[in-house]
Amino acid sequence: MDVLTVVLAAGKKELWLYYALMATAGSVIGGFVTYRIARKGGKETLERKVRAKTLKKVYQRFERWGFAAIAVGALLPPPVPFVPVLLVAGAMQYSVKKFLVALTLGRAVRYSILAFLAARYGRQVLKLISQNGHPALILAIALSAAAIAGLVYFVIRKPNKKTRK
Repeated sequence: MDVLTVVLAAGKKELWLYYALMATAGSVIGGFVTYRIARKGGKETLERKVRAKTLKKVYQRFERWGFAAIAVGALLPPPVPFVPVLLVAGAMQYSVKKFLVALTLGRAVRYSILAFLAARYGRQVLKLISQNGHPALILAIALSAAAIAGLVYFVIRKPNKKTRK
């Protein structure tokens, strides 16, 4: 959805707001379907799929930050996983109105910023990529690989509580 919004907004600058609204609407509909499925399955389904200790922490955090968890999660770009937030919101029977407001708010901000930036700077970026396609692609892949390697390193290196005793 992000890439399509950027490409469309870069192609027709005057329609950037329309593209942002359509991306928001599509994303909210998809998120609501996931929420409803999880709501029907309930906590029992989550409890069968996720460890009890992990689930307890997720429930506690979601009870405290439910609206913010949905809104901020909806605002964050990929590869941040958002489906777990949708599933927990549904399983915990979170208010439908609050859910839709938070999801719509987060997605509207995200896609509006994306579409605006694409309309404003998209043609220059596309021109840069077309002129320097291979170097730009190699740089993007190298930066992504470095970020993933760094993440893996810090996750593996993180000291375990049991080993510190």
